[in-house]
Amino acid sequence: MSGLLALLDDVAGIAKVAAASVDDIAAAAGKAGTKAAGVVIDDTAVTPRYVTGIDASRELPMIGRIGLGSLKNKILILLPALLILQTFLPWVITPLLMIGGAYLAYEGAEKVLHMVAPGSDAKADADHTPRDPAKLEEQKVAGAIKTDFILSAEIMTIALSQIENDSLWVEAIALAVVGIAVTLGVYGAVALLVKIDDIGLGMAKRSPGMRGFGMALVRGMPKFLSALAFIGTLAMLWVGGNILTHGLHETVWAAPYETIHHWAEAVAGAVGVAHGFVVWLVAAICDGIIALVVGGLIVAVTHPFMKKAAH
Repeated sequence: MSGLLALLDDVAGIAKVAAASVDDIAAAAGKAGTKAAGVVIDDTAVTPRYVTGIDASRELPMIGRIGLGSLKNKILILLPALLILQTFLPWVITPLLMIGGAYLAYEGAEKVLHMVAPGSDAKADADHTPRDPAKLEEQKVAGAIKTDFILSAEIMTIALSQIENDSLWVEAIALAVVGIAVTLGVYGAVALLVKIDDIGLGMAKRSPGMRGFGMALVRGMPKFLSALAFIGTLAMLWVGGNILTHGLHETVWAAPYETIHHWAEAVAGAVGVAHGFVVWLVAAICDGIIALVVGGLIVAVTHPFMKKAAH
């Protein structure tokens, strides 16, 4: 009997450790996922453009293929690579984050440029578009997975930087949870977005009482997608700038990060209400301006070479 009680006591101890580990994983995954939210929004905003011009019957299969490629990027490539770096070269994580932040700044600045001067690259894109639908689909899927790899790398690196746990397996599982949850969330949302106009059209045709609502969905989706793309660009600039200033603060130059937070606190104190939100908003605006400047410089340097390479 004493042996059985000892065994039950050991099992109870193991259960407590396991429960604590599950709590650690959930807390780490939640914190990491929240920090990466800006890039997730951009990922959701970017992906619908890859099914533009594709037959409606191929939209969901394409999104499924892109989603599977995204999951492979995160779980099979990025997760083990980041854990190896975290274990053997932890000092590399911050510079990698900053490179990713610079890329986000570049992407954000390029999108702002396209908003200011739309259609500047339309002819070049048209010249390189295959006429065969199957080849067009393959090209778009491959392009989407390449873009996703960069965004996924940023999401996973941001997530890893937020996971504070000494256990490698807790880090690994938390990172896997973030990767799977983000992929399902992004591509589930994208699938809904690209089909919402079809849903609205179906509602309008099948139910006279829902015709007005259905047609409102059809008419409203282009505006919603444009708004989502704009929000995604703002999120990209905010996250990119925050990564750059935070990385500088941790490495060689603390002044930008500390100055921004000093300004944010001063403005929040002057406003006197919604202190936390005002601090975040001022810091986000400053980070976004920094990212726009950095990204604009990268665009100015790289675009002439890219145009020469295209010709």
